[in-house]
Amino acid sequence: MDEFSQQIDFLEQHSTYARRWLGAHPEWLEWLRIQGRKKIDIEGIQHLLNDCSVYQQVEERDEVLWMSNLRLARQRLMLWVAFRDLNGMADLQEVTHALSHFAELAVSASIAFVREDLKNRFGLPWSRTTNSEMPLMVVGMGKLGGLELNLSSDIDLIFLYEHDGETNGAPKSLSYQEWFTRMGKSLIRLLAEHDANGFVFRVDMRLRPNGDSGPLVCSLDMLEEYLLVQGREWERYAWIKGRLIAPLPNSPDFAHCQKELDQLIRPFVYRRYLDYGVIAAIRDLHAQIKAEAEKRSSGHQGRSRDIKLGRGGIREIEFLAQMFQLMRGGTDPRFRVRPSLEVLELIKQNGILNADEVESLQEAYVFLRRLEHRIQVWDDQQTHYFPDDAEARSRLAISMQGLNTPVSSFIAELDRHQNNVAQLFEKAFLLDDDARLEITPLANNWAPDKSFFPESFLRWEAWVDSPKQKLLPEKSRLIVDNLMCSAARNLQSNGASPIDADHTLLSFFDLLEAIARRSAYLSILAEYPKALSNVLELLKASQWGAQYLTRHPHLLDHLLNSQIERALIDNPEKYWAEVKSNLNMRLDDVMSADDGSEQAMDILRVVHHNETFITLLADLGIGIKQALPVEKVSDHLSALADLILQTTFERVWPGVAKKFELSSEVIPPFAIIAYGKLGGKELGYASDLDLVFLYQAEDSDYAAQEVYALLAKRMINWLTAYTSTGSLFEIDTRLRPNGSAGFLVTNADAFKKYQLREGDNAAWVWEHQALTRARFSAGNSNVGNFFDSVRSEVLSQKRNIEHLRFEILEMRRKVHAGHPNTDTEFDLKHDSGGMVDIEFIVQFLVLAYAHQYPQLLGNLGNIALLRIAGEAGLISLDLAHSVGDAYRLLRARQHRLRLDGAEKTRINLENEHQLIAAKDVVQALWLQIFNASSDSA
Repeated sequence: MDEFSQQIDFLEQHSTYARRWLGAHPEWLEWLRIQGRKKIDIEGIQHLLNDCSVYQQVEERDEVLWMSNLRLARQRLMLWVAFRDLNGMADLQEVTHALSHFAELAVSASIAFVREDLKNRFGLPWSRTTNSEMPLMVVGMGKLGGLELNLSSDIDLIFLYEHDGETNGAPKSLSYQEWFTRMGKSLIRLLAEHDANGFVFRVDMRLRPNGDSGPLVCSLDMLEEYLLVQGREWERYAWIKGRLIAPLPNSPDFAHCQKELDQLIRPFVYRRYLDYGVIAAIRDLHAQIKAEAEKRSSGHQGRSRDIKLGRGGIREIEFLAQMFQLMRGGTDPRFRVRPSLEVLELIKQNGILNADEVESLQEAYVFLRRLEHRIQVWDDQQTHYFPDDAEARSRLAISMQGLNTPVSSFIAELDRHQNNVAQLFEKAFLLDDDARLEITPLANNWAPDKSFFPESFLRWEAWVDSPKQKLLPEKSRLIVDNLMCSAARNLQSNGASPIDADHTLLSFFDLLEAIARRSAYLSILAEYPKALSNVLELLKASQWGAQYLTRHPHLLDHLLNSQIERALIDNPEKYWAEVKSNLNMRLDDVMSADDGSEQAMDILRVVHHNETFITLLADLGIGIKQALPVEKVSDHLSALADLILQTTFERVWPGVAKKFELSSEVIPPFAIIAYGKLGGKELGYASDLDLVFLYQAEDSDYAAQEVYALLAKRMINWLTAYTSTGSLFEIDTRLRPNGSAGFLVTNADAFKKYQLREGDNAAWVWEHQALTRARFSAGNSNVGNFFDSVRSEVLSQKRNIEHLRFEILEMRRKVHAGHPNTDTEFDLKHDSGGMVDIEFIVQFLVLAYAHQYPQLLGNLGNIALLRIAGEAGLISLDLAHSVGDAYRLLRARQHRLRLDGAEKTRINLENEHQLIAAKDVVQALWLQIFNASSDSA
C-alpha cells in the first residue's frame, strides 16, 4: 500500500463522515491525492470554490444548483482539512484558519448571489457618506471572529447596515431595514438549509442586539443606542472576538465599514483604564456556564466530560485570555487581538503570568482543540463530549498520539492538561476564597486601635460619619471598610512602630479616599492580597511614592506581582525600544481622530506615570532582589524623558507642517538640547527640564523662525498642559542664548557664533559651564551632531585659567547667596562641601583643561570626569576617588530625603560621620583648586 493509500485508510478509520463522502464521490480521491499535499490557504479555498462553479453561477440564478455546489465545496474542504489534520500534515492554525476563511468566502459569495435578485426587484441601498452602494456589514463573532472555527462549528453572525433610507427600485422600493432583512434571511437560508448535499454552516444570530427578540438586521445608530443603554457585561466579552467579515478586506468598502464599526464597539468593549472589575464578572459568568454544562451532561450516557465547557476545558482558557484583554485592552491596543493563542503569547511577553504557566495553557489549548476536532470529525457532529465508550477512546488515542498508544497514557495526558488549566484558571480568578479579601460587614464599633493608630482613629471616625462615605454604593463601602481593617491588622502585626504604622495607615486612607468611587481600583486591592501588601510596603518606604500613587491610582496594576520588568535592568535599550513601540501603537490608535491630540497627551502622561512608577518600585527594592542605585534610577528617568520628548516632537510636527503646507514625512532640522539634570542624566522624579531648541535654516529663510517657534511652543504645551491625567514636566528655557530676552528657538549657526563669542552678542562663562552638562536629547540627529561639534569646539578653547577661576568663584558666590541657610543643618546641595561645589569643580576642570585632555569633553557625569582628571594628574587621584564617592553619597542621601517627602534636603550632621567626611574631602579639593573656601566664595 502506497503512502497516500495508507493516509486515506487512516482518514476513513477515524472518520465515518470521510468514509461516507469518499464512498459517494470516489472521483474526489484523485483531487485529494494532489491537494492533500498542499497547505490550505485562502487562495486554495478560492480555487476550490471556482472548481465547484460557485462564483461563475451567480449570474445564472439557478439557486438550487448554486446551493448544491456550495455544499459540495464545503464537503470537499472538510475532507481536505480532515485528511491533513489526522495525518499530522496541518497544525492547529492551518485547520482553524482554513475553516474560518471558507466561512468568510461562503458568506460573501452568498451575499453576491442574493444581491442580484434584490437589485433587480427593489434597487440598491445607497450610502450618503461614501456616495456609493451601501453593503451589508456582516460581523463574525465567537470562533469565526477569532479565526478559530472548529470542524463542526456554528457561525455566530451579526448583520448591520450604515444608516436608514429607502431604495429607488421600480416598480417597488423598500426601506433599507427591509431590504437588508430580506438579504439576511436569504443569506441564512443559503448557508444553513439542508439538501441532498448537506449544509454549509449552521447560523446562530442570537448575539445580535436583543437576541431572538430583536430585529435580524440593525443600523449602526440602532447598535450604538443599544450598546449605550442596554449593552450587558457578557456582550463585552462576546464583542472581543467580533470581526468584520463582509465586505471582504480587499473590498473598497471594507476600510470605511471597519472604521465606522470600530468607533462604536471599541469604547463599549474596552475601558480607558485598567478594568479589574471584569474579574468578578467573568467569574460569575463562568459559574453559570459551568452549572449549565453540568446540567446538560448529567443523566446523559457518554456525556461525562465536556472538554469545552467542563473543568479545565477550552472555555476556561478563553475566559482567562479574555479577562486580560478586557482588563488591559483599553490602555494597550496589543490586547485587542482576537485569537486566544495570540493573547496568551502577549500575556507571556509582558510577564503578566509566569512564562511556564502560559506555555502550559498554550499546550493545553492546542491539545484540547486537536482533540475537539477528532471528536467532531468522526461524524461531522457538533459535540465536545469525551466519549465513555472504550473503543471510541482507543480510536481517539491513536488519532492524537499514534498507533500503539495506550488509552491510559492518552487519558493521563488529557488529565494533565485539564488539571493545569483548571489550577491556573482558579488562580487567575482567585476561586480559592481564602486568597481574596473577605467582603463582610464589620462590627458597627470597629475602628483602628486608638492607642496604636491615634491619628488614623480620628480620621476613621470622621470618615464613618461623612456624606462621602454614605454616598458610596454598598459594595464599595464594604470593600473600603474591609481593606482598612485588613491594612490595620497587617501593620499592627508586622512589628512596625506605632508612629510609622499610623503614618502608613493615614497614607493608605488617602489612597482609599482617592479610589473609593472607582470600583475597578477597589477591585484590585480586594481581589489580589499581594497588591495590598505591596501597597503597604510602598507607603511605608516612601511618602513621595505614596502621594504619587494616590494621584495616579491606575498604577496599582504594577503592584500585583512581585517581579519588576527584568529588561529594565538587564537590557535597557531593548526595554525602551519596546516602550516606544507600544507607545506609538497607542498614539496611532487615537491620532487619526480629529480630536486625537488631547487623548494623545493623556496617553503620554499615563506612559510616563507607568514607567516612573516602575522605576520607583525598583528604586525601593519592591519586587526586585536588589534595589537600584541612584545613578541607575537617574539613567532610567532620563531615558524616559528623552523618549517622551522624541515622541512629542514626532507627534506635534505633522500639525505644524500642515499649517505651513510643509511635508510631514520629512524630519525637520530641529533638535531639543537638554541642559542641567537631564543633560547630565541625573534626572530625579520631579525634576524640571532645562531645554534649548535649535534649528538649521539659511539666513534667507525668514519663515523658519516662525515655523520652529510654533513647533517649540506646541511641544511645550503638550509637555506642560494639565489634562485629566495630570501633567508631564515643568519646562525651563532660560538657558537659551540671551535667556528670557532671546528667541525661543535659535538658528544653529547663530548658536555657534554666540557660544564661540563671534560678535558683540556672546555667551558668558556661566553659559559655558552649563554647556558642560548639555547634550542632544531628541529631534533630528543631524542637528544633534552639529550641536555636539559646537559643544566640543567651545569646551576645547584655551582659556585664561586665573580669569576662569575668578568667574567661577563669582558665580558660586551668586548661587550661594541665592540659597542662604541659617539653620544648623547641612544643605546637601548648596552648602560648602555639598553637591554644587563638586559640580563647579568639574566644570572648572573641563573648561580649563579640555583643550589639553579631550577625554574631559565627554558628557560622562561628575564622578567619571573626576576620575579622568585624577588620571590626567590635574588633581590627586585619591582625592578624585574620594570626592566621587562623596558625590555618590550626597546624591543618594538627597534622593532618599526626596522620597521621604522632604521639601529641603538638609541633615543634622550629629553622628553623621560619613557625611562629615564627605563634606571635608569636597572642601579640601575646592581649596586646592580655588585657593579659597566656597563659603567665602
